[in-house]
Amino acid sequence: MTKPAVTFELVHTCAASGARAGILHTPHGDVPTPVYMPVGTQAVVKAMTSREMKEIGARIVLANTYHLNLRPGADLIAKAGGLHGFMAWDRPILTDSGGFQVFSLAGLRKITEEGVRFRNHLDGSELFMSPEVAVAIQEKLGADIIMAFDVCSAFPCDEKTARDAMERTHRWAQRCKAAHKRPDQALFGIVQGAFSRELRIQSAKVLRDMDFPGYGIGGLSVGEPKDIMYEMLDALMPEMPAHKPRYLMGVGTPDCLLEGVLRGVDMFDCVLATRIARNGTVLTGEGRLVVRNASYKEDFRPLEEGCDCEACQHYSRAYIRHLLKAGEITGARLCSIHNLRYLERLMQGARQAILEDRFADYRADFYRRFDMRGAFNRGMETA
Repeated sequence: MTKPAVTFELVHTCAASGARAGILHTPHGDVPTPVYMPVGTQAVVKAMTSREMKEIGARIVLANTYHLNLRPGADLIAKAGGLHGFMAWDRPILTDSGGFQVFSLAGLRKITEEGVRFRNHLDGSELFMSPEVAVAIQEKLGADIIMAFDVCSAFPCDEKTARDAMERTHRWAQRCKAAHKRPDQALFGIVQGAFSRELRIQSAKVLRDMDFPGYGIGGLSVGEPKDIMYEMLDALMPEMPAHKPRYLMGVGTPDCLLEGVLRGVDMFDCVLATRIARNGTVLTGEGRLVVRNASYKEDFRPLEEGCDCEACQHYSRAYIRHLLKAGEITGARLCSIHNLRYLERLMQGARQAILEDRFADYRADFYRRFDMRGAFNRGMETA
């Protein structure tokens, strides 16, 4: 029997909270979990080099199938040796299927059982994506983990819309499995069901029976209140296989990362860290800090005391504010470096707390220190 390309080792379950720590074994190295995966939409985490990504502690990154197929094209990336060779990254990579990007096109797409016809957002040309096409593109891209092509429902949506999307996602998952040929890649299924507890449970059971090596949780972080997202996670997690990795797609605010970990999630991704950095907002243990504000003009402290990132080790708030106000790209880069390192440290700390059976205290300490007023309370930042 052929050894699976990707396996998951459950290392420890926190006695005080039920949160879990594991190791994701992939062809390009091991990934300790829980893990935050920086998003490299165009085969690059914005403003960052692959060397810098290693320096901030990233063990795995995500790339976008939809965008990379439009430019430079999957065939060109395959000629470069796949994404690993193309972007000079020798650690694990996950590619999404493009399903969320197609979903976000709304008025530019038409979904049928065959697949999705949509308009190229770059030049308006008509394109087609099906489960088979999505898998073929991802096989050319060559990531360690690829995702099944799914149908995402908007928030809010009615029961019939949610059920139809979920059932089509299940049929498409079977087609993805049939189309997947590369033995050095792992294909993950995606749980859907919108905002119905019953549908989420049903989807988890159906996909569990398909026996994927891992599972994404899709269709959340699309604008719904956080308590609804947590309710959906609470409903479906008991149905998720304990020996398979669980990936909550498009979630990356600090509080939601910890709430996901509490509920047994292993993997997360989100563009938030670099998106808010470009606007001069950074994450710290005390909450958000908008370094562009005038109050930091003569503040010569680092972005966050005790942070080991390059920005905090060498530069002040006043200097970084000056760069941002002057329109210098280095200001956004330094904020990105800090935010990415902050989330990596948050997850590393969470894992250590799980191993020491103190994750409940770790989470409580986060909420004691982090000022949640106005911080990501109106829904999620999506990829």
